[in-house]
Amino acid sequence: MFSIASLWIPFTLIAALGQVARNAMQRSLTGPLGTWGATNIRFLFGFPFSVIFCALVIAVTGDPVPWPAAVFWPWLLLGALSQIVATGLMLLAMNDRSFVVTTAYLKTEAIQTAIFGFIFLSDHLTVLKVVAIIIATVGVVITALRPGGEKGFAELKPTIIGLVAAGCFALSAIGFRGAIISVPGASFVTTASFTLVFGLFVQTLVLTVYLLARAPDVLMKIFGLWRPSMLAGFMGAFASQFWFLAFALTAAANVRTLALVEVLFAQAVAYYSFKQPISARELSGIVLIVLGVALLVAA
Repeated sequence: MFSIASLWIPFTLIAALGQVARNAMQRSLTGPLGTWGATNIRFLFGFPFSVIFCALVIAVTGDPVPWPAAVFWPWLLLGALSQIVATGLMLLAMNDRSFVVTTAYLKTEAIQTAIFGFIFLSDHLTVLKVVAIIIATVGVVITALRPGGEKGFAELKPTIIGLVAAGCFALSAIGFRGAIISVPGASFVTTASFTLVFGLFVQTLVLTVYLLARAPDVLMKIFGLWRPSMLAGFMGAFASQFWFLAFALTAAANVRTLALVEVLFAQAVAYYSFKQPISARELSGIVLIVLGVALLVAA
């Protein structure tokens, strides 16, 4: 049985699975909509579902509709805008360097989240948790890199862009956690749901205005593909709901480290669905990921 304090573990695993499903749905829409059009789907079509989720939570819990203090809004903007900037930098890094090397840079997010969480939120991490974060991150980097991919680390520009992108993703996690824990007078489920509504609203507004100014035809295509977009939006809101529930209960670094199990899910899909063999290097990386995650959960 899980205590309330340890519910972040199943919440994170559910969120990671939901994110894998959402990414698969978004990938199929990238061709007709372009990268930013497909990205906006998770916000534009996810926002109505977040409102429904929040309304259901308030109805079930009986919590009053919260109204946060002024400090909520800077944290929310940090989380929402950092995630958009991080996505743009990630795409830029992938244009300059291979996908696998960029992925290795991005997976330093867990370590950066731990650092930012300590600095900005005074999140307490034991020595064992720090060791677990480092072990799991090293495992992901080993798994992500391919033979010859190490040469990419010699080029400064994609390295910096990739690391800054990971830093922005880390700041996004910190921002959303800071917003969630600043909402008073309600259960953690309500504060997480409430924060998600406003986070998706800000992101929808920013990206929709951007597309309206730069590529209005993409918005028309988005609404023309409303059925698959609706499903992708639902999965995006579903995954985000559980990310936010996990952020409400524990340090963002714990959540983002456990989220590295996405790599294991991806490897399992590649092996069982596409019959792609696992190399000794990938196997060693997977062992480190499992070891790091197990240590994190046990610590």
